[in-house]
Amino acid sequence: MSAQPEGSPAPWLADPERASMLWLRVMRWIAVAAGRRTARLVLHPITLYFMLVGGKPRRESRRYLTRALGRPARWIDSYRHIHHFAATVLDRVYLLRENFEAFEFTDAGVKRVTDRLDRGEGAFMIGAHLGSFEALRSLGEERGRRVAMVMYEDNARLINATLAAIAPKATMRTIALGHVGAMLQLREWLAEGGIAGLLADRTLPGQGARAKTLWLPFLGQPAPFSDGPFRLAALMRRPVVFMAGLYHGRGRYELRFVPLADFSQVSAAGLEADIQDALRGYVELLESICRETPYNWFNFFDFWAGDAGPPGHDHAPPDTIRS
Repeated sequence: MSAQPEGSPAPWLADPERASMLWLRVMRWIAVAAGRRTARLVLHPITLYFMLVGGKPRRESRRYLTRALGRPARWIDSYRHIHHFAATVLDRVYLLRENFEAFEFTDAGVKRVTDRLDRGEGAFMIGAHLGSFEALRSLGEERGRRVAMVMYEDNARLINATLAAIAPKATMRTIALGHVGAMLQLREWLAEGGIAGLLADRTLPGQGARAKTLWLPFLGQPAPFSDGPFRLAALMRRPVVFMAGLYHGRGRYELRFVPLADFSQVSAAGLEADIQDALRGYVELLESICRETPYNWFNFFDFWAGDAGPPGHDHAPPDTIRS
């Protein structure tokens, strides 16, 4: 295991996601004007368009799915993957507009979270680009829970721009890291019984002097994961719960919550070991869910970073994945 070289670019930052503001506004117009049933039919030509012209996302989808499925991914597998992503983007419009009647939610492990919230203790949740965070946030808001997304400032600006494109009247609370007062704001939010959510399956350059990027086994090959989110939870002295809003087709979402770590009583002597154990537990759980429901993971870039793997490790993927 090794830290990512300081200043090296995060792979996903060099390959901006293709969901432009224009496309999102078009999607919003279709969703509102046509209704969800008709709008879902439009997802097929949109998916086909990206399958035909989106060469890089399609290739990266195939590389990932070959790992997650345990066999060479086919064209139809990538089609289903991109369709899942498009469907969750469409559903964001309705969820942000609080049209909850169109959806069926089931949950697993939610009582562990609600018990803490009922005591006014707040909740620190760590997830991934897995399914729909909007499903988690919207259900929390519907039940009277205060939910905020924790992210870096550039990401916060992108999220706010996206929100303005698809649901101008909706509000999303964000806590932007990287500025003076961010830690105090987060601490106060949790102390007042709020939910703070953070996605931990992407690394950022300059993510903090103490944060490390570790290469951990993930779907058969080492991949980079930052321990920064878990250091933040340790700084807040909070338990950590894994969160995911898994999309299962049509309007069905499974909200899954799994305890990962408890930093409320951690000692200084055992802090580093506890942080690394929490990160390993997170990666193992993420891998398990990716194998269970592979079309829910939406990182359409070379997550294994191609030739930029850990020093001394032959990081080139097998030819069956490169093709």
